[in-house]
Amino acid sequence: MNAHEQLIADFYTAFQKRDGEAMADCYHDEVFFYDPVFQDLQGARAKSMWKMLCRNVRELSIEFGEISAPDEYGSCAWTAVYRFPGTGRRVTNKVKARFKFQDGKIIEHMDDFDIWNWSAQAMGIKGLLLGWTSAMKNKIRGNARKGLDLYIKRNPPDKKEPNG
Repeated sequence: MNAHEQLIADFYTAFQKRDGEAMADCYHDEVFFYDPVFQDLQGARAKSMWKMLCRNVRELSIEFGEISAPDEYGSCAWTAVYRFPGTGRRVTNKVKARFKFQDGKIIEHMDDFDIWNWSAQAMGIKGLLLGWTSAMKNKIRGNARKGLDLYIKRNPPDKKEPNG
């Protein structure tokens, strides 16, 4: 395993342990993150998102594999199984991640998953029937951003959190 592959493994091993600080330490200070829910996050906001998720998630199980990073770009497949805090419903989210590296850290991280499938699991019938619509996607994204804003207000990015 080369250094970039090890960095990806370290990132998801920290996620398995719900160690948001260790996950954030894998990121470059100028990191760019994208996924279908949070969309574009940069720097401290991206790091805070992982810290928030590690703190708020219940019954989390993370599996990862298919790590490849032969050069400045890499990828990984990962699956999260957890209870969605808003409804208590069980979610299995299968994600394909892509990375770019700079200065021994992750500078770009893009996660891709089916937001409609996710919303059906997280919100039940409402998510199944409406999860494909732009209105529902925007509501999901707005709620996620509000949650992140509140988390950052209560936990400024320069404040270190205890593990777990």
